[in-house]
Amino acid sequence: MDTEDSEDTAAVETGEDYRDADLHGQVWEQRHFAGCDFTEADLRGLVTTGCTFTECDFTRADLGESRHSATALRSCTFDRATLTDSEFTGCSLIGSTFLDCRWLPVRFTDCDLTLVSLTSAALRKTALSGLRLREANLMDADLREVDLRGADLTGARLTGANLAGADLRGTRLDANGLVQATLRGARVDLDTAVSFAAAHGLVIG
Repeated sequence: MDTEDSEDTAAVETGEDYRDADLHGQVWEQRHFAGCDFTEADLRGLVTTGCTFTECDFTRADLGESRHSATALRSCTFDRATLTDSEFTGCSLIGSTFLDCRWLPVRFTDCDLTLVSLTSAALRKTALSGLRLREANLMDADLREVDLRGADLTGARLTGANLAGADLRGTRLDANGLVQATLRGARVDLDTAVSFAAAHGLVIG
Protein backbone atom coordinates (compact mmCIF):
# COMPACT_ATOMS: atom_id res chain seq x y z
CA MET A 1 0.00 0.00 0.00
CA ASP A 2 1.24 3.56 -0.63
CA THR A 3 -0.08 6.28 1.62
CA GLU A 4 2.87 8.65 1.17
CA ASP A 5 1.74 10.33 -2.07
CA SER A 6 -1.78 10.97 -0.80
CA GLU A 7 -0.43 12.41 2.45
CA ASP A 8 1.77 14.87 0.59
CA THR A 9 -1.25 16.39 -1.17
CA ALA A 10 -3.44 16.80 1.92
CA ALA A 11 -3.20 18.85 5.09
CA VAL A 12 -1.97 17.01 8.18
CA GLU A 13 -3.79 17.64 11.44
CA THR A 14 -1.01 17.96 14.01
CA GLY A 15 -1.39 17.74 17.78
CA GLU A 16 -5.19 18.03 17.74
CA ASP A 17 -7.11 17.11 20.89
CA TYR A 18 -9.88 14.56 20.28
CA ARG A 19 -10.06 13.31 23.85
CA ASP A 20 -13.54 12.07 24.78
CA ALA A 21 -14.78 13.08 21.32
CA ASP A 22 -17.91 11.38 19.95
CA LEU A 23 -16.84 10.29 16.46
CA HIS A 24 -19.12 7.28 16.31
CA GLY A 25 -19.91 6.05 12.80
CA GLN A 26 -17.99 8.70 10.90
CA VAL A 27 -16.42 8.03 7.49
CA TRP A 28 -12.93 9.42 6.88
CA GLU A 29 -11.11 9.37 3.55
CA GLN A 30 -7.58 10.63 2.94
CA ARG A 31 -7.35 12.34 6.33
CA HIS A 32 -3.95 12.62 8.00
CA PHE A 33 -3.15 12.99 11.69
CA ALA A 34 0.16 13.42 13.52
CA GLY A 35 0.58 13.44 17.29
CA CYS A 36 -3.16 13.67 17.89
CA ASP A 37 -4.82 12.58 21.13
CA PHE A 38 -7.82 10.24 20.81
CA THR A 39 -7.84 9.19 24.48
CA GLU A 40 -11.23 7.72 25.45
CA ALA A 41 -12.73 8.84 22.13
CA ASP A 42 -15.83 7.05 20.85
CA LEU A 43 -14.70 5.70 17.48
CA ARG A 44 -17.18 2.84 17.25
CA GLY A 45 -18.09 2.05 13.66
CA LEU A 46 -15.51 4.50 12.30
CA VAL A 47 -14.63 3.86 8.64
CA THR A 48 -11.24 5.03 7.34
CA THR A 49 -9.86 4.74 3.81
CA GLY A 50 -6.37 5.89 2.86
CA CYS A 51 -5.85 7.73 6.14
CA THR A 52 -2.64 8.08 8.14
CA PHE A 53 -2.16 8.33 11.89
CA THR A 54 1.41 8.99 13.06
CA GLU A 55 2.31 8.80 16.77
CA CYS A 56 -1.31 9.22 17.81
CA ASP A 57 -2.65 8.17 21.21
CA PHE A 58 -5.70 5.87 21.34
CA THR A 59 -5.57 5.11 25.07
CA ARG A 60 -8.92 3.65 26.21
CA ALA A 61 -10.47 4.60 22.85
CA ASP A 62 -13.40 2.51 21.59
CA LEU A 63 -12.74 1.32 18.02
CA GLY A 64 -15.24 -1.50 18.15
CA GLU A 65 -16.84 -2.41 14.81
CA SER A 66 -14.53 0.03 12.99
CA ARG A 67 -13.35 -0.64 9.42
CA HIS A 68 -9.98 0.44 8.03
CA SER A 69 -8.76 0.08 4.44
CA ALA A 70 -5.30 1.12 3.14
CA THR A 71 -4.86 3.14 6.33
CA ALA A 72 -1.52 3.58 8.12
CA LEU A 73 -1.26 3.71 11.91
CA ARG A 74 2.43 4.37 12.48
CA SER A 75 3.95 4.27 15.97
CA CYS A 76 0.56 4.79 17.59
CA THR A 77 -0.34 3.83 21.16
CA PHE A 78 -3.36 1.63 21.92
CA ASP A 79 -3.45 1.28 25.71
CA ARG A 80 -6.55 -0.56 26.98
CA ALA A 81 -8.31 0.26 23.70
CA THR A 82 -11.34 -1.70 22.48
CA LEU A 83 -10.89 -3.27 19.03
CA THR A 84 -13.61 -5.93 19.09
CA ASP A 85 -15.26 -6.62 15.72
CA SER A 86 -12.83 -4.26 13.97
CA GLU A 87 -11.35 -4.98 10.53
CA PHE A 88 -8.03 -3.89 8.99
CA THR A 89 -7.51 -4.49 5.27
CA GLY A 90 -4.28 -3.56 3.50
CA CYS A 91 -3.22 -1.48 6.50
CA SER A 92 0.17 -0.66 7.99
CA LEU A 93 0.52 -0.67 11.78
CA ILE A 94 4.32 -0.43 11.82
CA GLY A 95 5.78 0.32 15.24
CA SER A 96 2.46 0.65 17.05
CA THR A 97 2.00 -0.56 20.63
CA PHE A 98 -1.02 -2.48 21.90
CA LEU A 99 -1.31 -2.99 25.65
CA ASP A 100 -4.17 -4.74 27.48
CA CYS A 101 -6.52 -4.23 24.53
CA ARG A 102 -9.83 -5.97 23.97
CA TRP A 103 -9.47 -7.78 20.65
CA LEU A 104 -11.81 -10.65 19.91
CA PRO A 105 -13.05 -10.95 17.33
CA VAL A 106 -10.73 -8.90 15.10
CA ARG A 107 -9.75 -9.35 11.45
CA PHE A 108 -6.48 -8.50 9.69
CA THR A 109 -6.10 -8.98 5.93
CA ASP A 110 -2.84 -8.25 4.04
CA CYS A 111 -1.51 -6.00 6.82
CA ASP A 112 2.01 -5.00 7.85
CA LEU A 113 2.59 -5.34 11.61
CA THR A 114 6.36 -4.99 11.48
CA LEU A 115 7.83 -3.88 14.85
CA VAL A 116 4.38 -3.92 16.45
CA SER A 117 4.23 -4.61 20.19
CA LEU A 118 1.56 -7.17 21.12
CA THR A 119 2.86 -8.22 24.51
CA SER A 120 0.34 -10.50 26.28
CA ALA A 121 -2.22 -9.91 23.52
CA ALA A 122 -5.22 -12.27 23.71
CA LEU A 123 -5.63 -13.34 20.07
CA ARG A 124 -6.67 -16.97 20.42
CA LYS A 125 -8.11 -18.49 17.20
CA THR A 126 -7.54 -15.26 15.26
CA ALA A 127 -6.78 -15.44 11.52
CA LEU A 128 -3.34 -13.89 11.03
CA SER A 129 -2.37 -15.68 7.83
CA GLY A 130 -0.06 -13.87 5.43
CA LEU A 131 0.66 -10.99 7.79
CA ARG A 132 4.05 -9.32 8.09
CA LEU A 133 5.08 -9.53 11.74
CA ARG A 134 8.81 -9.02 11.32
CA GLU A 135 10.53 -8.09 14.60
CA ALA A 136 7.15 -7.88 16.33
CA ASN A 137 7.03 -8.21 20.12
CA LEU A 138 4.74 -11.16 20.83
CA MET A 139 6.08 -12.00 24.27
CA ASP A 140 3.51 -13.83 26.45
CA ALA A 141 0.85 -13.45 23.75
CA ASP A 142 -2.02 -15.96 23.66
CA LEU A 143 -1.81 -17.27 20.10
CA ARG A 144 -3.37 -20.65 20.67
CA GLU A 145 -5.03 -22.09 17.56
CA VAL A 146 -4.26 -19.00 15.47
CA ASP A 147 -3.93 -19.26 11.70
CA LEU A 148 -0.45 -17.99 10.82
CA ARG A 149 -0.07 -19.73 7.48
CA GLY A 150 2.40 -17.86 5.30
CA ALA A 151 3.01 -15.17 7.90
CA ASP A 152 6.47 -13.62 8.30
CA LEU A 153 7.65 -13.70 11.93
CA THR A 154 11.32 -13.18 11.12
CA GLY A 155 13.01 -11.65 14.16
CA ALA A 156 9.81 -11.73 16.23
CA ARG A 157 10.20 -11.92 20.00
CA LEU A 158 8.22 -14.97 21.12
CA THR A 159 9.39 -15.60 24.68
CA GLY A 160 6.42 -16.99 26.59
CA ALA A 161 4.12 -16.86 23.56
CA ASN A 162 1.62 -19.71 23.43
CA LEU A 163 1.24 -21.09 19.90
CA ALA A 164 -0.26 -24.42 20.93
CA GLY A 165 -2.45 -25.79 18.17
CA ALA A 166 -1.55 -22.97 15.79
CA ASP A 167 -1.32 -23.49 12.02
CA LEU A 168 2.26 -22.57 11.11
CA ARG A 169 2.48 -24.05 7.63
CA GLY A 170 4.61 -21.78 5.46
CA THR A 171 5.31 -19.45 8.39
CA ARG A 172 8.76 -17.85 8.56
CA LEU A 173 10.19 -18.40 12.05
CA ASP A 174 13.70 -17.90 13.37
CA ALA A 175 15.45 -20.56 15.44
CA ASN A 176 15.04 -18.35 18.51
CA GLY A 177 11.29 -18.21 18.00
CA LEU A 178 11.10 -21.97 17.66
CA VAL A 179 12.80 -22.32 21.03
CA GLN A 180 11.11 -19.46 22.89
CA ALA A 181 7.45 -20.19 22.10
CA THR A 182 5.17 -23.01 23.22
CA LEU A 183 4.38 -25.00 20.07
CA ARG A 184 2.65 -28.10 21.45
CA GLY A 185 0.22 -29.46 18.86
CA ALA A 186 1.07 -26.79 16.29
CA ARG A 187 0.68 -27.79 12.64
CA VAL A 188 3.87 -27.24 10.63
CA ASP A 189 5.35 -28.12 7.26
CA LEU A 190 8.43 -30.29 6.82
CA ASP A 191 10.87 -27.37 6.61
CA THR A 192 9.66 -25.96 9.92
CA ALA A 193 9.76 -29.38 11.55
CA VAL A 194 13.41 -29.77 10.51
CA SER A 195 14.22 -26.24 11.73
CA PHE A 196 12.48 -26.98 15.03
CA ALA A 197 14.51 -30.13 15.52
CA ALA A 198 17.76 -28.34 14.72
CA ALA A 199 16.87 -25.43 17.04
CA HIS A 200 16.47 -27.93 19.87
CA GLY A 201 19.82 -29.53 19.22
CA LEU A 202 18.67 -32.66 17.43
CA VAL A 203 20.89 -34.20 14.78
CA ILE A 204 18.98 -35.24 11.69
CA GLY A 205 20.18 -38.07 9.47
